[in-house]
Amino acid sequence: MIRSDVPVSARDMAVEMGPDDDALLVGSKAQAIRIGRTRLLTVALVFAISFVVLGGRLIELTVIRDPVRSHAFIPASPTKSTAGRAGIVDRNGILLATSLLTASLYADARVVRDAPEAARRLVTVLPELSLSAVLERLASGRAFVWLKRNLTPSQQAAVNGLGIPGLYFRDEQHRLYPQGALESHVLGFTDVDGNGIAGIEKYFDQEMRNRGPEGQALQLSLDVRVQHVLHDELSAAMERFRAAGAAGVVMNANSGEILALASLPDFDPNHPTAAPALARFNRATKGVYELGSVFKVLTVAMALDSGAAKLRGGYDATDPIRMARFTIRDSHAKKRWLSVPEILIYSSNIGAAKMALDVGRDGQRRYFERFGLLSAPSLELPEVGRPIIPARWGEIRTMTAAYGHGLAVSPVQFATAFAATVNGGVLLPATLIKRKPDARTLGVQVISAQTSNQLRRLLRAVVEKGTGRKADAPGYLVGGKTGTAEKAAAGGYRHDALISSFVAAFPMTAPQYVLYVLLDEPRGDGETHGYATAGWTAAPLAGRVVSRIAPILGVRPVDDEAAPIQRAMALPPTSSLHGRGRNVAVN
Repeated sequence: MIRSDVPVSARDMAVEMGPDDDALLVGSKAQAIRIGRTRLLTVALVFAISFVVLGGRLIELTVIRDPVRSHAFIPASPTKSTAGRAGIVDRNGILLATSLLTASLYADARVVRDAPEAARRLVTVLPELSLSAVLERLASGRAFVWLKRNLTPSQQAAVNGLGIPGLYFRDEQHRLYPQGALESHVLGFTDVDGNGIAGIEKYFDQEMRNRGPEGQALQLSLDVRVQHVLHDELSAAMERFRAAGAAGVVMNANSGEILALASLPDFDPNHPTAAPALARFNRATKGVYELGSVFKVLTVAMALDSGAAKLRGGYDATDPIRMARFTIRDSHAKKRWLSVPEILIYSSNIGAAKMALDVGRDGQRRYFERFGLLSAPSLELPEVGRPIIPARWGEIRTMTAAYGHGLAVSPVQFATAFAATVNGGVLLPATLIKRKPDARTLGVQVISAQTSNQLRRLLRAVVEKGTGRKADAPGYLVGGKTGTAEKAAAGGYRHDALISSFVAAFPMTAPQYVLYVLLDEPRGDGETHGYATAGWTAAPLAGRVVSRIAPILGVRPVDDEAAPIQRAMALPPTSSLHGRGRNVAVN
């Protein structure tokens, strides 16, 4: 029996109660255990709630708010850009434009801890950036600010190595032009966001976006090999004659496909804003010029085709034509009657003017319209110039237009019309897209095949014994015509500023290709005796181009003096005319 007046220890009490009475534990130790358990559960619950909150915030920052963001020193998995574009290739599959995946750098200024220090360090690895501009953006407190678009891999690695919190990369498509400036005026360029700004890139902007970077490439009619030759020779001629500019077109005479198109000065489409605005101007398609005597080819074509003149006919070119305040005279005056072939061979303004009067104002306009010279040409470029047409088309304008004054067109527009004079009389719209073999069905007959055959022989004679002798390329039967025009200015023309050009086709027995070259304000040198006219400047340029591109295009050389060639190119016999009348037949 336990006495109540005797003290009992905790140990004695435990022993006395036994192990089965644990649920009845009382005292300070049991109470301490219960309190400890409660505190542990509370702390665990707080930590759990904290981790849930932090995890949610992390998901919001890295997934929900910006799925393509990655920290500068923690590489993220690449994300495909939605701004991808299809590639562009030449007619032989050579790559002209493509899109590459690149990293662009941006910042969340709210996360940047020390904006001045971060800006200073960033500029050390990207020295092309402005320190003040970078600092302004990093200190802006904005959630998104661009720092630099389209970094190179080495630049990205350098930024990554800085380990600056708040800097991130975004994957984007960067447009690349492997050929540099070679086809710049045809291809055009895109802006930093992948929008087509000029050239083919702008004309087919939506289509190339729809195709995407993995889609089928857009195939052009250009031939990089021919483009290189044309660009090279135009550059050399422009430098030699200190010209303000140059332009050239090589076209398939039987399909309208443009194999080369160049305009100088040009620019690098990889860095388009680095070039002045003038360099981005396309002289071959956007520029319109009074082209001078190359128009005599069309005047002779319409006169022969309409029956207003005969190949054996001729005109009196003894004296200049004077009408009101205008005087029409010949640069290579023969001061005698000239046959129709001689008018073209010697480039007689007087003969061409009288021939145009026989065709008549309405007839001349009708033929120019057939040749596509009175409206803007259709071409797959946004940079296409509209012709400048005389406001009043009277007798004076009829005569001056006969030799290329008073009507301004673009080089590509004239080359298209010229092709119809040598390919059998079919006008084919020019194109920069590779066509199928049956493209000729797209053409319109504008002059007869017989007239075209006569023109081929006449144009060959111009190169053999006329103003175009320096354009000859032995073995390739070049035919063509010179054109020298004074540039229009306020109140008249600038005698010291010429447009010198040459239009050619080859081989003239069955023309396959047309070439047109133009020099803007060339200056003569010692070799040309100071002359800057087309016979001294543009004609030899055309001859060099033909000599280089003909083998590339598979044109086999022939013996120019072979009897079959001579018979095919022979003109009907003519003699000097003595008598009166505008068009006198020679028997």
